Amino acid sequence: MAVCARLCGVGQSRRCRRRQRHNQQDQGSDSDMDEEEGERIVGQSGHVNRGGSLSRTSTGPPHPQSLVELPPELLVEIFSLLPGTALPNVALVCKKFRQILNTETIWRRRCIKEFGMKEDLRKMEVGGVSSRDLYVKLLHPYRHILGLWQPDIGPYGGLLNVVVDGMFIIGWMYLPPHDPRVEDPMRRRPLFRIHMWESKKATVECMYGHKGPHKGDIQTVKKDEFSTKCNQTDHHRMPGGRQEEFRTWLEEEWGRTLEEIFHEHMQELILMKFIYTSQYDNCLTYRRIYLPPLMPSDLLQPGLFKGTYGSHGLEIVMLSFHGTSARATKLTGDPNVPAGQLTLDVDLSRPVVLPDLEQQRQIEELSRLVLGVHEEVQREVEQQAKGGSAAVSGAAVGACGGAAQPFVLPLGVMARNEVYPRTCRKCFYGTGLIAGHGFTSPERTPGLFVLFDEDRFGFIWLELKSFSLYSRLTDHLAHAHAPNMERFEAMLQNMQSWTS
Repeated sequence: MAVCARLCGVGQSRRCRRRQRHNQQDQGSDSDMDEEEGERIVGQSGHVNRGGSLSRTSTGPPHPQSLVELPPELLVEIFSLLPGTALPNVALVCKKFRQILNTETIWRRRCIKEFGMKEDLRKMEVGGVSSRDLYVKLLHPYRHILGLWQPDIGPYGGLLNVVVDGMFIIGWMYLPPHDPRVEDPMRRRPLFRIHMWESKKATVECMYGHKGPHKGDIQTVKKDEFSTKCNQTDHHRMPGGRQEEFRTWLEEEWGRTLEEIFHEHMQELILMKFIYTSQYDNCLTYRRIYLPPLMPSDLLQPGLFKGTYGSHGLEIVMLSFHGTSARATKLTGDPNVPAGQLTLDVDLSRPVVLPDLEQQRQIEELSRLVLGVHEEVQREVEQQAKGGSAAVSGAAVGACGGAAQPFVLPLGVMARNEVYPRTCRKCFYGTGLIAGHGFTSPERTPGLFVLFDEDRFGFIWLELKSFSLYSRLTDHLAHAHAPNMERFEAMLQNMQSWTS
């Protein structure tokens, strides 16, 4: 407060400054610092006589000596530039500042600047909700839940994006497109919302089910973690019981009926997921996740991708780069390899040169190329274990580019997408994580990472003789980027421990 008083020229500090000036004029001499201050103050308003006294030559009004003497409209402009978290302290300086901070213009600009609100806030103010109340009672208290989160739904995980959407804060659950249309846009389902329409305080509502918004609650468990609770789970029930709920869920999740899914194993997996996920009734715990930061050496823009995983359907992975390694971590998972696990680990220092199209169609030729690199890697690992040093082969990693080369899948390799890119930019050796049901006997199996372009890549699982195609998630995700690489690395380690 003492600093604020000196800046604003109020309180004891102001009187001390006047007394100091009076003493300096009586003494007839100033320090170098005081002389500079005197010159700045006099400037256009007058000059200093030889005796040190101020002689004004201007007939206009005196210049303000402190912030508190500025006109209110100028103070509104200044305070509008300050972060909202600093304004309560500004209000403590003096009565004038406290009164000016009741101006709606200040809080309206903070809502737009800090939270990207694009709605006409004046219409809301006419409806009885002030911009100050919106900031103080809704946006600021719940700012810590904005961004990306992963729900704790066992092996299945998920992707929640909490955003300011109009006059609401809404938690959108992101769902992959219907299998196998990996290049279709993501689907969204609202799980909860927070608003101030019905009262002067923030109201939390559960959006799960088909009966409209109903009472809910949000609790902050600890830093980077929060929980949601539905207080009226009867709104989730349907008149036809569990059978109707299952049919509705299946249509939303897969875009088809159970009769249209002929694969018996897929039917079992779908039914298992419905039973497991529906027991939560939207009472979930969420942990914060970040998008990876972009480094100059990255092969392509890191981020989120949708990928095909056989009978498990489409899943969401996060592609990130770590030196000469590219890693894809699951945000959504399945009973075999759960969310949070490292599904792909690509060695960018080991490029693979594809043969001509005729040889690419032979699975034996592709296996020979990839397994040759795999055996080389195994020998280097064994040599390092014995205390020796191993040389790293391969060229330096560059950005996505270079001449496109023809590409075709080998005969016998299964692909959910018959339509896939027929040219690629680069190929690298990598490993993919496979496991039995319940994440039993996990192992990394060799495969080929295929970079098609800036927004698509693929992976050929040699042992499974299957191909996964990945397409970039292009939605704008605010409040999602990691502050630095260290925080992102720590998040990845924690994510893997959540589902291990």
